[in-house]
Amino acid sequence: MTFVRILLVLLLPMLTQIALAKQTTILVMGDSLSAGHGIKVEEGWVTLLQQELTKKQHGYSVNARVINASVSGETTSGGLTRLPAVLNQHKPDIVIIELGGNDGLRGQQLKIMQNNLQAMISATQEGGAKIILAGMQIPTNYGPRYTKEFREIYSTLAEKNNTALIPFLLDGVATQRNLMQQDGIHPTAEAQPLILKNVLPVLIPLLK
Repeated sequence: MTFVRILLVLLLPMLTQIALAKQTTILVMGDSLSAGHGIKVEEGWVTLLQQELTKKQHGYSVNARVINASVSGETTSGGLTRLPAVLNQHKPDIVIIELGGNDGLRGQQLKIMQNNLQAMISATQEGGAKIILAGMQIPTNYGPRYTKEFREIYSTLAEKNNTALIPFLLDGVATQRNLMQQDGIHPTAEAQPLILKNVLPVLIPLLK
């Protein structure tokens, strides 16, 4: 056996341990939908995500740490302001940006919202992290033009920046009254696993 082969045999267990020990940090920058408004924190989809990623039976068990930096009532302006410090503190590998809903509900100028999201994407990419943009939709009573342009911001930014996209975070949830709280805006605890199902197919490829 050559010296190189002997060295590889000796180092392989150590290299394997190092690989297994490497932790993937996933940062969620969101609003009340990710902060768990009206439900227990442990019931929210972000907490469920942390639990799900450790399940070996699904074939994607990873050493992951999920950081929930979501704040109820957060807008894209607030998220953009907080982002640099959060990125510096946690140095994430993947960032899920779930913002914009409050901008829309407040009738914010869509150009401002789009610029804020673009700035967050750029700052995150500069830090070397992968991005998942969580698309949102707002009620039709805001007018067909506004709601359409609002919805299309996410797909436009995802395509422009080559980022992963969840087309609509609340797909299969928002239209089911029994899965929404009385305010008609926030999902119930029972809806959280369904939200997670919208996230996982987009996240798992980035982990692999």
